[in-house]
Amino acid sequence: MGKDLKGKELGVGLSQRKDGVYQGRYKDRFNKIKYIYGTKLSEVKKELAVAIAENIQFTSIRDDIKLDDWFNRWIEVYKKKSVRPNTLREYTHIYNKNISPFLGNRNINSFVKSDIQTLIDKIADDNYKYERQNKIKVILNDMFSRAIEDDLMIKNPAKGVKLRADKELKAFALTAKQQIEFLEASKGTFYDNLYNVALNTGLRPGELFALTPNDIHLDEGYIDVNKTLVYQKYLDDKCKTFHIEPPKTKQSYRQVPINSECIKYLEKQFELKDIVKCKRPKEQNNYLFVTSYNTPLNSQIYSDSIKAIVKQINLARSFDNEFPVFSGHTLRHTFATRCFEAGVQAKVVQSYLGHATLKMTMDLYTHVTEERAAVDIERIVKDKDNIVDFKKSAV
Repeated sequence: MGKDLKGKELGVGLSQRKDGVYQGRYKDRFNKIKYIYGTKLSEVKKELAVAIAENIQFTSIRDDIKLDDWFNRWIEVYKKKSVRPNTLREYTHIYNKNISPFLGNRNINSFVKSDIQTLIDKIADDNYKYERQNKIKVILNDMFSRAIEDDLMIKNPAKGVKLRADKELKAFALTAKQQIEFLEASKGTFYDNLYNVALNTGLRPGELFALTPNDIHLDEGYIDVNKTLVYQKYLDDKCKTFHIEPPKTKQSYRQVPINSECIKYLEKQFELKDIVKCKRPKEQNNYLFVTSYNTPLNSQIYSDSIKAIVKQINLARSFDNEFPVFSGHTLRHTFATRCFEAGVQAKVVQSYLGHATLKMTMDLYTHVTEERAAVDIERIVKDKDNIVDFKKSAV
């Protein structure tokens, strides 16, 4: 038992140094001697008791594991075999760009909540929006949770961290007028069939790019969505390349009905594919939608083709009336918006889009359903007036 400077017994593991500072001493579960210091005996006793209790419960932690090292182990053990390669690539990109330069060389057991909040604040100051902030928090939260499971940390410092941006749920879609204007301008262009099929099915860009003739069932009136085509550099790739992957979620496996307009453009695309295939015998694949070189499509090619159409539209417009530039995903949102405007039930729209939950569909298109509700409620007034007029004419 240790003593203070006056010779008084302080208890097991406690003592007072010559400079008056009290000292607590114990061995952790890795057989390392640990010390706790303080100017007040009561505080040192309390901290020592907590440390010993945690040690008994096997929650003492190692001091020498860097966040960068833990990220690599987290990827290898917990993620590599459980998530899609594209998701791994995204995790690695975000970690290397937004987390590692600021926290990567720190020991994982050194973090407190304010460290993670400071990182999020910096990301917000660098003009990263909600989605990037949220992904950083998700990555760190899962990394720390796994470290706690492995008895490497006591608390998760990412818990309760606040994001510094509001989530933008409203999906951008073309108005009915803009849709007509865009399709008028795209007539005769190489990707016109693609635009029309996208606007009539709501398929994700990668789902469109992955379609093969076997996925198209014209007689039965549906498209079988069972895969997606991505163009990315995965962890084991030397450069970007094409990968066939499963659809985004289990609900993304679906049969999307096709209307007569969609059938017309699918039939035209079958003819175009045959022409391109004959002109490019060295480039062979089974994809229905391809480039003019018969090579697979990716999101950049898709977006660039749309920008070219928009540029042509804007040649005849003033600067204050320009047609908005948009991505291929906007055509998916436009399809969903037309469905809601036509009164299609939300659950049905969810099945068309392959969303995992109905909530996801409603969150994205709340603004459309609210506008639709405003129109529908006015119909009550009009219907009431029609009833009155009918009664008057009957008399």
